[in-house]
Amino acid sequence: METPNMEKKAWKTLASKMVYDNPWINVTEFDIINPSGNKGIYGKVHYKNTAIGIVPVDNDGMIYMVRQFRYVLGQYSLEIPEGGGHISSNTLESAKRELKEETGLEANYWEQLLVMHLSNSVSDEYAVVYLAKGLVQGKSNLEDTEDIEVIKISLDEAYQKIPTGEITDAITVAALQQLRIKRLEGIAI
Repeated sequence: METPNMEKKAWKTLASKMVYDNPWINVTEFDIINPSGNKGIYGKVHYKNTAIGIVPVDNDGMIYMVRQFRYVLGQYSLEIPEGGGHISSNTLESAKRELKEETGLEANYWEQLLVMHLSNSVSDEYAVVYLAKGLVQGKSNLEDTEDIEVIKISLDEAYQKIPTGEITDAITVAALQQLRIKRLEGIAI
């Protein structure tokens, strides 16, 4: 078997210009020379927040998910509680705030499950996902843009919704698969 040439070839930036900016993202267009030596353009979407996901698991092994309308998709999405925290914010504190805001839940135990880049070919957005246990129910505090239905289901039921296309959110799929791996390794969830 032949080993591919892994020699790093450099990208060169000739110029850049910001083409869009709002409080959440900015888009920059770069004039570049690619690794093959050809001129071209490249666009980058920079996120000003870290994506945060939380898998709240109760004492019976049930998870809390949310169903909410996603404007960009024009449809409802079933997903774990998610939100954002400013890039400079503590991700655990952001996760605690988002869980309370969307579900009314607070947790006594937190564990980081994974860190992931969401679309690294065009974006620098990354997500941090936490497992939350020792749940205590309180009152939610939804933002103006949120119309959320909280749903409690088993992990097995959630897993089954991935191949059927009922769950398509990338953070949710990755988080549920990470929990499946932990479970297969015999780690208590």
